[in-house]
Amino acid sequence: MSSIEDFYKQIKEINASGKEPLVIESGEGAYLTIEGKTVLNFCSSHYLGLAEDERLKKAVKDAVDKYGVGTGYRTLAGTHKLHLELEDKIAKFKGTEAAVVFSSAYMANAAAIQTIIGKEDIVISDELNHASIIDAVRLSGVKNKFIYKHTDTADLEDKLKEAQEIPLKSDGQKPLILIVTDGVFSMDGDLAPLPKIVELAKEYGALTMVDDAHGEGVLGKGGRGIVDHFGLVGQVDIEIGSLSKAFSVIGGFIAGNKTLIGYYNLKARQRLFSIALTIPDTAAALAAINILLESDTPVKKLWENVEYLKAGFKNLGFDTGNSQTPITPVMLGDENKAQEFSTKLYEEGVFATPIVFPMVAKGKARIRVIPSASHSKEDLDKGISAFEKVGKELKII
Repeated sequence: MSSIEDFYKQIKEINASGKEPLVIESGEGAYLTIEGKTVLNFCSSHYLGLAEDERLKKAVKDAVDKYGVGTGYRTLAGTHKLHLELEDKIAKFKGTEAAVVFSSAYMANAAAIQTIIGKEDIVISDELNHASIIDAVRLSGVKNKFIYKHTDTADLEDKLKEAQEIPLKSDGQKPLILIVTDGVFSMDGDLAPLPKIVELAKEYGALTMVDDAHGEGVLGKGGRGIVDHFGLVGQVDIEIGSLSKAFSVIGGFIAGNKTLIGYYNLKARQRLFSIALTIPDTAAALAAINILLESDTPVKKLWENVEYLKAGFKNLGFDTGNSQTPITPVMLGDENKAQEFSTKLYEEGVFATPIVFPMVAKGKARIRVIPSASHSKEDLDKGISAFEKVGKELKII
């Protein structure tokens, strides 16, 4: 058998072991239609319920009628005035001097690290950072990589001390040190200890970068994010954001000072060699940002629902870990149990997917529940009741 035949045999076996996701046949609101069945949506990260918002729909329709659909490369004929307006509004929303938009937050993370970090520089990363950060560090080719224990700032300081011992680069300059962390950790819903991270960064001369994909629209004043939440506006060098979570569109961005954003505009390969956001995507994202700049009502409704749901789970005796955010993991441990739990929830009309290895460590399986501002109290009660029924049936509670 040839190496090519071996290759296809191996990947065919891997494909056979996979599971196809259920297909959504409706909009991403409080309820979903799957296989012709209406089920409660308890697991998507449309935190503010904007995926079906009429204001976003109208903004898209108006923009398409006026400008069409497609764009192009930002450096050639693809920078539209809507892109610049969106970047200005993002900077205003985040409280930074400037921002630059990418086609996804995955791309934004890649650009943020690869553009400024060379092989002889230093990256210090939380062990539970998102896959896009891990891939971005790999893409940079940096040789000096340190991983600190999850949210453990004592271990982070130890790594910073080790970094001080790294010799000068071949050009005689000191290596750049970048500390990078998720703001909200997407599997457990806990927060990075950002105040201490910033303090240590200042003490040891390091840049700070936070991926706030699950913090935008959720934390801080009016949903400004984790940096605002901790009162650190202007003290974090690089803020990464997502337009696909709370804002329910697509795209990502880097926000920071004008000098750094100017450099990303000039040098980031993910911007130079990738098509810009389409007209409808840009218009929808702009409408979502404007909604939050005008009112914090959706954020308040989200948190009312979060507190109600968590109290309901706690009263039933479920373990929801150390979550400080809408991400609510119902900890089950056993992977087969998590799969069975999810299946039975679906039979009860609740769509909440299991999170198992390799998304989390073995023995840490859970159902990750995320309420949104679009849910009513009746919706939440329906979900809590389904969890109670299945939990008792499987002897979890």
